[in-house]
Amino acid sequence: MKTKSIALTLVIFFGGSLGLATMAQEKNSTPAILPRPDFHFPGSIGRTYLESDPPQFPQPVAAPKGAPNVLLILIDDTGFGQFSTFGGGVPSPTMDKLAADGLRYNRFHTTALCSPTRAALITGRNHHSVSFAGITEAASGYDGYTCIMPKNAGTVAEVLRQNGYMTAWIGKNHNTPTWETSAAGPFDRWPSGLGFDYFYGFNAGDMNHWNPVLFENHNLVPASKDPQYHLTTDLADHAIRWMHEMKSIAPDKPFFLYVAPGATHAPHHAPKAWIDKFKGKFDGGWDVYREETFARQKKLGVVPQDAKLTVRSEGLPAWESLNADQKRLYAHMMEVFAAFGAHCDYEMGRIVDAVKQLPDADNTLIIYIAGDNGASAEGGLEGSLNENIFFNGFPEKWQDNLKVIDELGGPKHFNHFPSAWAHAMNTPFQWTKQVASHFGGTRNPLIISWPAKIKEHGGLRSQFIHTIDITPTIYEACGITQPTVLNGIPQKPIEGTSFLDTFTDAKAEGHRKTQYFELGVNRGLYADGWMASAISFPPWQPVRDKFDPDKQKWELYHIDEDFTQANDLAAQNPEKLRQLQDLWWVEAARYNVLPLDWRGANPRFNAELMGRPSLMGHRKMMTYYAGTIGLPDAASPNMINKSWTITADIVVPEKNASGMVVTHGGLEGGYGLYLVNGKVTFVYNYLAIQRYPFTSKEVLPKGKVKLVVDFAYDGGGQGKGGKITLTANGKKIGEGRLEKTVPVQFSIGEGLDVGMDVGSAVDFSYKLPFAFTGTVEKVTVELK
Repeated sequence: MKTKSIALTLVIFFGGSLGLATMAQEKNSTPAILPRPDFHFPGSIGRTYLESDPPQFPQPVAAPKGAPNVLLILIDDTGFGQFSTFGGGVPSPTMDKLAADGLRYNRFHTTALCSPTRAALITGRNHHSVSFAGITEAASGYDGYTCIMPKNAGTVAEVLRQNGYMTAWIGKNHNTPTWETSAAGPFDRWPSGLGFDYFYGFNAGDMNHWNPVLFENHNLVPASKDPQYHLTTDLADHAIRWMHEMKSIAPDKPFFLYVAPGATHAPHHAPKAWIDKFKGKFDGGWDVYREETFARQKKLGVVPQDAKLTVRSEGLPAWESLNADQKRLYAHMMEVFAAFGAHCDYEMGRIVDAVKQLPDADNTLIIYIAGDNGASAEGGLEGSLNENIFFNGFPEKWQDNLKVIDELGGPKHFNHFPSAWAHAMNTPFQWTKQVASHFGGTRNPLIISWPAKIKEHGGLRSQFIHTIDITPTIYEACGITQPTVLNGIPQKPIEGTSFLDTFTDAKAEGHRKTQYFELGVNRGLYADGWMASAISFPPWQPVRDKFDPDKQKWELYHIDEDFTQANDLAAQNPEKLRQLQDLWWVEAARYNVLPLDWRGANPRFNAELMGRPSLMGHRKMMTYYAGTIGLPDAASPNMINKSWTITADIVVPEKNASGMVVTHGGLEGGYGLYLVNGKVTFVYNYLAIQRYPFTSKEVLPKGKVKLVVDFAYDGGGQGKGGKITLTANGKKIGEGRLEKTVPVQFSIGEGLDVGMDVGSAVDFSYKLPFAFTGTVEKVTVELK
């Protein structure tokens, strides 16, 4: 009983659900210390088996009797007012059916960014508590910011796995440190090390949906040869296949299936047939969309009848201020995005339908979270053909986007709609993704279905809930004890609170009385029906310096009476505001939020400047061999803002000398060195804005060739130009200048390939995988 009483004290002190862990242990006898002790034969042992008690084997761990299957779906970059289930203009029949069968929650909150929300979701702790104050590519060396998930915050999958569950993660993994995502590992923070028996997906913040770089467990997945391939469909196929296989092999074992598609994060890639369905649907523009959505939300009841529609967030243009070409372009960008979202919901529906066909379908808890944050404004005020341009700190011009309007959604672009559409997707709230201070960044639709336990159909719940509350709710639903020791490591207490009682009681008291929010010094504090909010930078502003948090303007909302944060009461109630501001600092100190850091993508995305660990270390010379493919960007040579030399030792075949020798990056930016009919081309992709090819006039000789590309950087800052020189066996075969270079990062999700091109193509002159027809003996990269 000593262990139980300690667990009870910890859960109560840290805001747990009133001793849930201890009650579950007493009721279901699942241990608070995992793993269970090794089995020892309990009988009597004689000299031989003839004088010994009959042998016994340790029995497989069984989940608590009646424990449900759990299907957890997390859509990416989705606003509260995006899908039809919550009044939006994007059809979502899968969510509609689940909501009609179960419950909708209209006061569920995320962290305003993907990696932090996902870390909080699978651990039940605040994002700074598990070191995820931001995305992995921007990690810094403070406790709350390293993006190294601590061992004392075990995941829900690891706990369920050790209590008799089969576990799988399908889709996006953005919780492994960037320097650990290569084939060299270590793998203890890949999904397999976080409690998931099976993984199929990608290790990045976003991914090209036509040409993704995927892993199955730890192995690179060969590119699909299906001309109709789309990533979301592929993920759904693998989720269904895994579920069918597991239930065929072990029908009595429950499963925990976590599905995290890349949609609707950029790039907005959708099949053309789906895009065509939305032609003309958004010609009225984002201001009309907000009004129409708000009316639908009130009709559906997901927004109170007395709620007010917030004003357009500062800096966003009115639709009527645009010219005809801008309207045509932006309306089509929204059509592409709507198709992307509707297609995603359809594919998630295939998974849900497969669940419904299982013998124990009614005893499956389905948790469908529409967004790890609000809709994304990272496309900038004028939209984007390449989201990587934003992360490199540059704006784009709508005129350039208009030139390729008919190609949007296809494989040639990494496109993203304008910020004002993101704001509209977050109707009725202010602001967008990245803005943790306001509900436009943090309030997302939550739908829960569990036919065996939830008897109310189409119910609405309005308790204030946070992402950290999902894990303890799953534990209570499954009858699992929250472990105090996991794999030999004492666990920090769960900071979330179960809301299982709301499944059967619409009037159940909300357990979350206080919740802090912070991301990039966009700050918020919820306490007992009030919300204090302070914004630092709008998401579309890449340069973020000259900021003083002590001069930050704070707003105050009584959200029990003001659902949308429409009525700022800071001037009328300064004492309440000061109380919440002071409490914010208390919570910040408690959960590793400090020190505050408002720096943007530049320099945060630069691993060298930030001092992040790297497989490159301080090496200036790296050698790679044929078969090195799918090397992540973070494990590839950092060729930004410096001189470098690529030396490729190749064997040129007698005929048809073509194919990729070495490439880094892809559609979003990077370079490629390849042959076509014996002639050498080096192409530099400047963020898809422009591609600079340097091609030899002469055909390479047959046999062994030492091929060299040398770049002499001008210096003088970031993104400057320099001279390119190509030689073959010491003879100059080409030269020219790059007037500008990529200043921050080549690529979002693609790194180095030798001998072929994995992922997307760096230019459009060849077809993937463009395997070299000769032999690549080695490629050496020297950084100067």
